[in-house]
Formats: sequence, structure tokens, C-alpha cells
Amino acid sequence: MQTHPNRVLAHTGARYPIVQAPMGWIARFPLASAVSRAGGLGIIETSSGETANCQAEITKMAATGLPFGVNLPIRFLKDDAMLRFVCDSGVKFVTTSAGSPAKFIAPLKSAGITVYHAVPTVETALKCVDAGIDGLVVEGAEGGGFKNPEEVSTLVLLQAIRARVDVPMIAAGGIVDGRGMAAAFALGAEAVQMGTRFVCSAESPVHDNFKQAIVQAGDTGTWVLNKKASPCIRALKSQRTAEIHEAGVMPPDTFAGIQRVYFDGDMEAAPALAGQSAGLITGVMTAQQIIDEMVAGFFEATARLGQLAHARSFG
Repeated sequence: MQTHPNRVLAHTGARYPIVQAPMGWIARFPLASAVSRAGGLGIIETSSGETANCQAEITKMAATGLPFGVNLPIRFLKDDAMLRFVCDSGVKFVTTSAGSPAKFIAPLKSAGITVYHAVPTVETALKCVDAGIDGLVVEGAEGGGFKNPEEVSTLVLLQAIRARVDVPMIAAGGIVDGRGMAAAFALGAEAVQMGTRFVCSAESPVHDNFKQAIVQAGDTGTWVLNKKASPCIRALKSQRTAEIHEAGVMPPDTFAGIQRVYFDGDMEAAPALAGQSAGLITGVMTAQQIIDEMVAGFFEATARLGQLAHARSFG
């Protein structure tokens, strides 16, 4: 019997502490339901701004009876329609991001919803805990998508936050398998969140060109762009992102072609958001395979460390 229950599992109802990141347009019913069915926690995105479509996706997920969550990116929400919908739709778990969660916490928690906020720094984490957040998604600079220009790695960030607060942490950035998950747990996390790994899954709706670009990317296959302006992002290297990297700033219409990247496979239409973990991904797998291999790898890694601890040996 587990004497110290995993708080993320208690909060989410998932079988495994493996969360799928809320990528805009990508994190919808086909991917989220596959992840939840495989024992992880699927998350429905709302950052695309397509309020009615995202609400329909949430309704479909709720109808399955599977555990799932919804992400509310505060800065990108046009009004409170999505917040009100989530509070009224029986959602049990929400992650907030991109802004202060302070105004969102009271309505969400009064609806019986558990709230985790995504943080890139210790300072942000402390503010969120003071505001009454239930847990944190600790996002290291290795992760893809929107980033803090002051880069702090997952390795450092987990340790620094755990030293200051005791709320449950979901580690994000640079994790694709059981070894990475075990490392995150060693640093105080109780779950992991993966974006790039699930983008490159069989159930992901993105074009195969995007998936193959992730598979072919090496450990230096991404750039952090637009560090002196907003938003700062991490994306795959391409001719388009090379030009942005060289210029140092992104044109205002940079993301106008993002759906052409995702669904038409035009890898030069916009920056293809991805994390450094692309350098660890060697193929497309189903969500079930990703999660099964991850769980097996986690217990293999922790068993080896347990043997070292038992023997008081460094191997």
C-alpha cells in the first residue's frame, strides 16, 4: 500500500502521473482522449482562441467519463466565456498559464475545480502559492512554445521551487521517457507534462512533415526566438526561424501561417513550436506505447536507484 499518495494523481484521477501539454489547435479530443485512455491525463487547449470549437471539444471529453483537464491561458482569453463554461461543465482539473491566475482562482475553486499554474521562475511560483493555487506546472526553458526569455532549466527550476514550497509540481520541459520522469521525481516532482513527445504521436492531428521534423531534429535542433520582445518562443530550426533568429525579432504576422504548419505540413509557413526534447525523440508512437514505455522505464530507473540506496553504493 502506498503510504505517501501521489498528490497529482489524487487531484486528476489519472492512472499515471503523465500529463499531455495544452498545445494550441493540437490538444483537442483525438489526442487528449488517446492520452487519457492510455492512463495519462489529456488536456484540452483554449489558446487557439476558437471558443466554440474548444467548448465542443471539452463537451466531447466530458462525455467519455475519462479524467481530463482544460488549460486557460489568461493572456489569450478574449473574455470570460471560456472561464464560465469550464466552471459550469463539470471539469475537475484546470491548468492556468500566461498571466496571473489570481482573478481565476476564486471562481474555479468555488466550482470545485483543482487549479495548477504554469511557472517559469521561482518568483512566479511563490506568487501563485500565495494566491492559493493547488499545484504548479514547473516549465523549464527546454520546453517548446512560449517561454520566459530569462531561461532557467527544468533541472534547476524544480530544485529551486521545491526548496521554497510544498505544493505538488508537474515537471515540464525536456522529458520524453521514463528516465526523464524518474529524474524529475528525484527533484521533487510528482508528475511530468509532455508536449513535443505527444505532438509526435500517432493520434496527434499534425501533418507527418511536422512529426518527421521532430524525429530528425538533434539536441541543437531548436532556437529560442524573440528574446527581447514578446512573445519569446522555442521552435524548430528552419529557414523561417533562421531569419527570425538572425533579425532578433519576430514580425507581427509570424504566427499567421501556424495552421499551415500543423495541418498542411508547410514547415516554413510559421515557426514550428517544439522543445529541446525533439533531440530525444526517434520515432512516432501511439499514446499508449509512449505511456506504457514511459511507465516501464520509470520503474526500471527507480529500481536501479533503489538498489543503490539499499546497498549504500554508487554502483
